[in-house]
Amino acid sequence: MNAPTRDLDRPLAPPRAPERRTTAPVLVPAVLATALGLWGLTRQSSMWRDESVTYQVAHRPLGQLLALLGHIDAVHGLYYLLMHAVFALWDGGLVALRLPSVLATALAAAGVGALGTRLAGPRTGVLAGVLFALFPATQQYAQEGRSYALVTAGVVWATYLFLRGRWVGYGMVLAVACWVHEFAALVLCAHAVTLRLLGVPWRRWAVAAAGVLMSVAPLAVVSARQADRQLGWLGRPSAAMWLAFLAVSALGLLLSRVLADRTVTALALPLLIVPPGLLITASLLKPWYVDRYVLYALAGLALLGGLALDRLPAHLGRIAACVLAVVLLPASLSVRTPESRKDDVVAVADTVRKLSRPGDGVLFLPSRRREWLLSYPTVYARLDDLALARSPAASHTLEGTELPSATIRSHLLAASRVIALTDPEGQPLDPFPQESVKRRTLREHFQECERVRVWGAQVVVYVREPGPGSAEGCRD
Repeated sequence: MNAPTRDLDRPLAPPRAPERRTTAPVLVPAVLATALGLWGLTRQSSMWRDESVTYQVAHRPLGQLLALLGHIDAVHGLYYLLMHAVFALWDGGLVALRLPSVLATALAAAGVGALGTRLAGPRTGVLAGVLFALFPATQQYAQEGRSYALVTAGVVWATYLFLRGRWVGYGMVLAVACWVHEFAALVLCAHAVTLRLLGVPWRRWAVAAAGVLMSVAPLAVVSARQADRQLGWLGRPSAAMWLAFLAVSALGLLLSRVLADRTVTALALPLLIVPPGLLITASLLKPWYVDRYVLYALAGLALLGGLALDRLPAHLGRIAACVLAVVLLPASLSVRTPESRKDDVVAVADTVRKLSRPGDGVLFLPSRRREWLLSYPTVYARLDDLALARSPAASHTLEGTELPSATIRSHLLAASRVIALTDPEGQPLDPFPQESVKRRTLREHFQECERVRVWGAQVVVYVREPGPGSAEGCRD
């Protein structure tokens, strides 16, 4: 007689106790995440360059947007289309840009609450969802006009369906998450480890996982062709990145040992460690690792932390959660400042508006910094882009294409006044011929008149050096 096998339709993690109908584990984290997301949403009216890319790409006509995706940024294509629809319905500036991320974070926090409830009961669910909402990284990407909060929501709810054994829904939700950003597929490896740790049949999961991979395969093929242009700016993981990953992993392992809860650990620990671990290890060969690409891994830490708080007496758990919120308050305040991001394109555009005159030449050093002005077409239109060959829309690129070095030099020498937008001092200089000729021509034939430093950028005014006996120069 064959040994009995587990019913394949049975949930992987049945409720610990008869389920009570309570909305608190879903509602409380969702409300908290929404409140935190709306708090300081405009970030002192600032926007960094990745958000600027979202803003200007989502505002392109649909045909131009689709043409762009054939050349670059296909990995973000579905997100750009979503934001195109958002702006078509309501062109609400920074609020419209970030509100989908706020709502997605609320949905993700609710999903963490639902996971915690399924694994260990309603109190764990509430605490895990609240903890997830309080994480500084969660708050940061809740207020960013990029796709990572949406991916997190998709992965979290796919994981909930995974626990319930709802394989059709699991495959559909995870496939959508992968189309929003294909690195969501790394969670399949975490789920495979969970199945192994629980010792349960995996056949139906494998069918669902294969469906996810097949559905996202076209995106993977296109984005692989774009990878050098898409991720060429990345370096291999730094020591600080490795230390952060190892510290979070060690914390997760410690909690799992202390809690000794096989079901929670089997889900939460792989979710926390496997996706970032795979990505950071692969980046030793091909640099792909950025922590926000696997933001959803924080759901694993929240589940372990929620269970740890639940193990405390009720009043101590509430006190610990409040103390944690106070401890994290400085970080929560920090992520709502312009300085929490790499630069501030709003400040750059305002500075250019103040310093420039209609008809001034403008030069971007390096060329990819053209994105600083593309979201402000009225400012950009008053200037003469001395290095531009084809506009971003015409070239189906993010920042446009530039002229040959000799042509850039001749355009510069014909200009009497140039506004240069550059990285902060101390940043590496691009070695490309066009960039070298820009720097050399400015240095040899122009006089610096004014330099304004804004967060993550510099705006420098240059004028042609006066000829012998001339009194011109920086004088207005």
